[in-house]
Amino acid sequence: MPRTFHRDHFTWLAYLSLAFYAYFLNVLGPITPFLKEELQLSYTVSSFHFTAFAVGILLIGLGGHWLIQRIGRWRSLWIGAIGMSLSALLLLAGKIPVITIGACFLMGLIGSLILAIVPAALSEQHGELRAVALSEANMISSVVATAAPLMVGWFAHFIGGWRLALGIVALTPIFLFLGLGIDTSPTATSTNEELTQTNQPLSSLFWIYWLAIVLGVSVEFCMIFWSADYLEHVLGMVKANAAQAVSLFLAAMILGRMAGSRLVQRFSTHRVVIFSILIATFGFLVFWKTENVFIGLSGLFITGLGVANLYPLLLSLTIGAANGNTIQASARTTLASGTAILTLPLVLGRLADEVGIRSAYGVVILLLVSVFLISQIAGRNSLAQQNVPKV
Repeated sequence: MPRTFHRDHFTWLAYLSLAFYAYFLNVLGPITPFLKEELQLSYTVSSFHFTAFAVGILLIGLGGHWLIQRIGRWRSLWIGAIGMSLSALLLLAGKIPVITIGACFLMGLIGSLILAIVPAALSEQHGELRAVALSEANMISSVVATAAPLMVGWFAHFIGGWRLALGIVALTPIFLFLGLGIDTSPTATSTNEELTQTNQPLSSLFWIYWLAIVLGVSVEFCMIFWSADYLEHVLGMVKANAAQAVSLFLAAMILGRMAGSRLVQRFSTHRVVIFSILIATFGFLVFWKTENVFIGLSGLFITGLGVANLYPLLLSLTIGAANGNTIQASARTTLASGTAILTLPLVLGRLADEVGIRSAYGVVILLLVSVFLISQIAGRNSLAQQNVPKV
């Protein structure tokens, strides 16, 4: 009989913690035009905010599994949440680029403990149903992340401006602790010894999927970080409206992940990934080639539908290829996300300074073609390993 998917106390805490992290990761794009204007920044310097966040993610990806094993999941999770909040408050108070960029670095460094813990914990807890858990976790994250550009655009019209969109949400860990702070699940209270898993090396298949994650996350954050600016300067939208329009992409990701969490129960994860890439490619071509605002927004929405499942499903496939070493695998997939966020938005921003934002956005097509090809290679390798006779 197939297992029944069960969401316990810790599952919900993991879902909401990841959503809290996703909000602050996704709010950076919509606030960038305001920071760029207030601090008189170039495209390249503006992109350093995401770059700094990504450097923090990279450091957690390299050493986060060691820290988590030393101090435990439960403590690491709350350090990540509280650290993210305090760093966000520093960002909203910053008046010079050194402070705002430094705050983004701390958000990425401390807050990304959440990103390293949650996939491993959900994968261990739900076993072969991890694709469902990870899809649901990322779906809820998308719901919360959609509020980020809406809040930035809405608060931009009031006293306090876009900074209120950070300050209010920074209070979230207080409510999470009051509602879910007392947890008794085995996953949350695992001892450090239980967290020290198999020493099996990560497989070559793991690293192929890891590269696919880099490419998939690159597409997602090139859209999140620069689409507001693209809509303003190429399609002529008002700055506040362009910032809010990013919610179309994020809303599409909600719908895509809702569908994805159901599709993976009927079709292979690999097949759903390939289908998602094709949808994303079609949507992006519509977004990129049009001169019409309505068609452009429609393309942005379709792109979001396709991009939605790239990260959670590639993550599920990657952890599944980790030879049971889920803590290290989860940290290394965090490294993949950091690599993507560090590299591609910065490259796109630099290209935009040189050739304009529209031409620079052609990078996204190259990324989608690449993730398609690498996913195909990974899928064939996975089938080949499954067909190897056991001795």
